[in-house]
Amino acid sequence: MKKTSKAFLFLIPIFSLTFISSKSLEPKKINIVIDASHGGNDYGVISNSITEKKIVEQVTNKIKSLNSNVVIHLTRSDDTFLSYEERTDFINKIKPDLVLSLHVNSSLNNKTSGLEFYVAKETEFFEKSNEIATRLHDKFSKDTNLKIAGIKTGPFYILKRSDVPAVIVELGYLTNENDKKNLINDKEQSKIAKSISEFISEMK
Repeated sequence: MKKTSKAFLFLIPIFSLTFISSKSLEPKKINIVIDASHGGNDYGVISNSITEKKIVEQVTNKIKSLNSNVVIHLTRSDDTFLSYEERTDFINKIKPDLVLSLHVNSSLNNKTSGLEFYVAKETEFFEKSNEIATRLHDKFSKDTNLKIAGIKTGPFYILKRSDVPAVIVELGYLTNENDKKNLINDKEQSKIAKSISEFISEMK
């Protein structure tokens, strides 16, 4: 009986080490915040009855539905207004690996078009944010036929006040007819969502 007890006690640390080892081998889960801009009584850009708030909400929910191996947090998934402070408070409590804030652009020149990516210089995460924006830019260039307008800098609140890397993605210009057709088309929205979903799934 004593021999059996000794053998059992000997095996406990082995099982424990095996359990710890298997746990440590599990890949780190990537946490991403997708911020659908505007919402509620804040419509964003408007063209006739088409609104920025609705477009970014639709694309955001498509991204959420496509992902399984990344933990995605949404600042909003319905037509709710959130202040900039509420958005950044939400982000900074989670401390995700990345924030992508989705927007739709406008211009007085209706020929201006294309996706744009913004990062802020006024943050310690500028270099990392710029690196991610560059990779996302390249992903869209490779996988889609959409015009890519480039990467720019801007002192936007959500970029400066997020305590993590953050990128604003302007999905196109609602004031440009070709961009508008893509932005309101369900299949084109799905292509945009797929590119973003694949990109964040590949993040290490």
